Amino acid sequence: MSEQVEDSSEYLEESESEEGGSSEVDGSDDDVDSEPDEEEAEVMRKWMQVNDKTFEEMELPPKVVTATQRAWNGFVSVFEKRETAADALYGAFFDAAPNLQGMFRAPRAAMGLRILAGMETFIINAGNPPGLRKEVEAIAFNHLDLDVTGPRVELFRESTLEVFDLELGALFGTRARLGLSAVMTYAGGAYIHCRREYAARIRLLQRSWNTAAKKGADVGEVEDLDSKSDESEEEEEVPQETEAANEVAKTQEGQEGVTKASALKVPTTFDEMFLFNAAVMGYANSNWMKFILEYFDPIVTNVANSYRLQEECDVLSLNLAKCKGEINLPEFKAVMLASLRSLVPKDWNSQHEVAWNWLWENVERLLRAQLGRPRTQQKAIERFLINLSQESLTGYCRDVYKRFFQLAPSGQDFFKQSTTRLFFIAEKIVEMTVEMYRTPKKMVEELSGLGLRHVGYGVPTELFSPYVSASVEVIRTMTTDETTETAFRWSLTLIAKIMVRTLVEGSTVVMQAINTNVEKNLRRAISVAPRGKRAMELLKITVGTQSISPLYWAIESGSLICAQAMLEDLLTIRADRDNYYYGADALFTRHPEVIKKLASSAPSLLDCLLDGLIWRSRVIVNGTRRVNCYLKHLVQDGDGKPHQALQWLVEYGNPITISMFTVVLVADLMWTRLVAYQFLIGRCYFLFTLCVAVTSQSFLSLGPGEQETYERNIVIFACRIFIYCGSMCKILYNQLKLLQTDCRNHAFDRRCCIPIPQFLFSLKEAGNFVLLWILLGMCIQEPLWWCAQFTSTDEYLIFTTHCAAGSGSSAGRRLYSAFSCIAILLYWTLVLDFTIFSMHISAYVLVFGRVLSEVFLFVMALIFMIIAFASAVSAIEHEIDEFSGISTWLISLTQMALGMFPHDNYEQMKAEAGILMVISVFILMVSIILVNLLVAQLNQAYQHVYTDMQGYARLNRASVIVSTLEQISMKRWARFLEGLKLNDRLEFNEGDVGLPGGVQIVEPASAHIVTVDSIRRFGGSSATTMPWPEEDDSMEDRFDRLEKLFMSTAKKMGGKRRRKKDNGSSLLSGLSGANSGGSDDSGGSDGS
Repeated sequence: MSEQVEDSSEYLEESESEEGGSSEVDGSDDDVDSEPDEEEAEVMRKWMQVNDKTFEEMELPPKVVTATQRAWNGFVSVFEKRETAADALYGAFFDAAPNLQGMFRAPRAAMGLRILAGMETFIINAGNPPGLRKEVEAIAFNHLDLDVTGPRVELFRESTLEVFDLELGALFGTRARLGLSAVMTYAGGAYIHCRREYAARIRLLQRSWNTAAKKGADVGEVEDLDSKSDESEEEEEVPQETEAANEVAKTQEGQEGVTKASALKVPTTFDEMFLFNAAVMGYANSNWMKFILEYFDPIVTNVANSYRLQEECDVLSLNLAKCKGEINLPEFKAVMLASLRSLVPKDWNSQHEVAWNWLWENVERLLRAQLGRPRTQQKAIERFLINLSQESLTGYCRDVYKRFFQLAPSGQDFFKQSTTRLFFIAEKIVEMTVEMYRTPKKMVEELSGLGLRHVGYGVPTELFSPYVSASVEVIRTMTTDETTETAFRWSLTLIAKIMVRTLVEGSTVVMQAINTNVEKNLRRAISVAPRGKRAMELLKITVGTQSISPLYWAIESGSLICAQAMLEDLLTIRADRDNYYYGADALFTRHPEVIKKLASSAPSLLDCLLDGLIWRSRVIVNGTRRVNCYLKHLVQDGDGKPHQALQWLVEYGNPITISMFTVVLVADLMWTRLVAYQFLIGRCYFLFTLCVAVTSQSFLSLGPGEQETYERNIVIFACRIFIYCGSMCKILYNQLKLLQTDCRNHAFDRRCCIPIPQFLFSLKEAGNFVLLWILLGMCIQEPLWWCAQFTSTDEYLIFTTHCAAGSGSSAGRRLYSAFSCIAILLYWTLVLDFTIFSMHISAYVLVFGRVLSEVFLFVMALIFMIIAFASAVSAIEHEIDEFSGISTWLISLTQMALGMFPHDNYEQMKAEAGILMVISVFILMVSIILVNLLVAQLNQAYQHVYTDMQGYARLNRASVIVSTLEQISMKRWARFLEGLKLNDRLEFNEGDVGLPGGVQIVEPASAHIVTVDSIRRFGGSSATTMPWPEEDDSMEDRFDRLEKLFMSTAKKMGGKRRRKKDNGSSLLSGLSGANSGGSDDSGGSDGS
């Protein structure tokens, strides 16, 4: 036995020697404080050793119980507040063994009060053996996840005795010492016994729950709570509480005939069966049962994790506080057992009854401890915060961080934000404590999401406990209401527990590797993942109902090296003998918008993603090689509708990305098989409109001296009616529709404080908008309306355009003709969409449009020089009457710049030397400098655009594909997908059937050089639960090995050289020593 037990036995020996043969104790105070007699010492000796073999009731002598309770009351009364006494006990436990401090995971304030309350419960029930056993068993249930051992129990017992000795001194007598020691030893042994014995019961619970909840029959992987396995499980006695449940079961069996007679669907899941039984048993209106049912799965699943179970019960109690009416928890147990019997009929036995009754008793105990309190606590903390001024809140924030940094100095390394930001965080935490009472379900989800977002920051969970303690201490100084303090402490502790759990569960090895942003660390972290779950390890970490993507976190945190390594790992095809593994499906299923995410946040990773969707064969057949392009997730989404990937790439607008092999293949497949025909049909109407407009305004227009004819007027009238009704009205409808869409989406951009709809920033729609107003101007000035000649007369033919009213205003006819000219030019400009049928022509047109900016600059410079020289030459006095005034010179200089100035007029300027000199300078600057500068600019602009002109042409075609896909019917789209056969498996090489989800083409072998098979093939076991064998083929690893080889070789060579040098030096020293010795001897002999 340990030294602690020997020390405790010394008290018994001393008491035996002093009290030997003493008379019977009368129970007075003096007798209680006296030393125990021989009989009491014999009884107490049994409870001085940790007994984890059995768990029986402990019956202590009455005087020992009284002395222990009196000592406990004295210990608590020494301190002004219970919190101080709790802190003293916590400090004793915490400092007793530094290596066990990891067991204290709750905040100091909460953990201390929990220890104090537990010990007080034991002391109060020390004289009631059945009650003590029940309380110890209940608290032992909360310590199933802790590794409690005998030496640790003795360590904590001795630290507690030291605190009592220090605080009570002589008042802490021998009987009190023995009683307190026995209680703590008894509780510690019970913890160990329950942890070992309840392992089988927990396995039974999880097996039956997996069957009832339809989670699968394989529950063999449930971990034992201890290293020993129970070879035999004896049946335990069924408690009397199950009799009521048995009666309910009989009632349910009697209802089977009614159920069969009705047309109701037979419940198959636990939730359905529970609601059905609740309705049959008359509890259909008990809405509080639905709250428990919602949290019942995590309660059963985490039965062996006391902290998680306590957390779930605390959150559940907050939800139950929202229910009106009486909450009778035994009613839920009756319905629960009836439902379980129905869903687990074959395996159900008395052991199941015992296990599920035991589980519910513990859950009910945890719930009852908090039932009724949340409403009172919520009102107290709301009242406190309402009366809290801004100055007090600021003081609270300042004091919290001051106290927090005292408790945890390392926290200063993580709170690096400004003071205002830190105060904002503290205020938000205070608001959370209230919201936890108001909306617990929503707050749990938000806290889980908040915790997952902080996983990547590597915040130590050890900092939460001192922060809670600091906050509670500051609140204690701001209020005297114990309810407010309790409410704040309980809510903040629950928030901290949720955050800590989220951080712990979310801090996987992958997330830790991402924080380092080192590719080697990431590959090492993911190498241990099972091959069947390797992709999801990189894509999803789930905590409760919230999840986070390690890939997205790497992108958002700037760890692009790790993000690229993750994409490469996901898009690497691996294979064993039985299966191929490729993460493209998992990637696009988890993140359908990954193209948009990369385009906006990490464009450099787009090439890695798109290249990873291509597999090229190493085998060349007849000068060609197979190419598999897995483009399923770029063509269709999860619902089978057109995917938005191409639209996102168009919005990204990078000509290099749009020209990548994968994107080109997707766009060409959609264009040739689906969109080209639809686009041609849609634009044929516009082409026909252009032909009608040209016929009406150009071919059939009357020249000078021509006469109208009846047939010509009829055709002109029909053509113009079609232009106004079939073209202008259609354009107006489309423009209003686009305007309505932008108004609904609030898609406006302000330019010079003028809101402009988003659709007008498209060149095509802007051209249609201008054409609409031009056609409207034509319609207003239309001579047909002004003449209104709808019948033939002797004076005018029908539909004439040359009547007195129509030709009376020359300005009106000229305006109409100008409108006609502009409209025809716009029609021809808008018909340039047809150039997308040829990438070369489309690229040429786009290049022409992109170099127009240089021409615009040339025109601006030319206008500036014309105005400058015209105003300058007008200031010179001369005698040339034809060139008087600045307006004349503006026209003349423009003609000179364009080479349209008559040569005869230059003769008139010879007599005016000043004018001739200015004109010479102007022609020199325009003809030599500006024109050659324009040529140089156009050349440079063309060279800059030429490399990307095919990409810009493909961007143009892709935008047309995206807009045209909206008009494609789902029937045609389904036929298109069926033709691609994306669900058929593609061969890698002959006879090697691989993965589905793509199309296969052949390309010239010289297009891409492939010397290594990109598929990683592995032998050995092909089980999906096995990780892939380690790969050490990266160039970095090879260089590392080479460097180590050089280092070792250099060390060996250096060692050899040193040994040779040492041997040589020793030889020389030996020779020199021999020579010196010989000379000495000879000298000596001579001297002699």
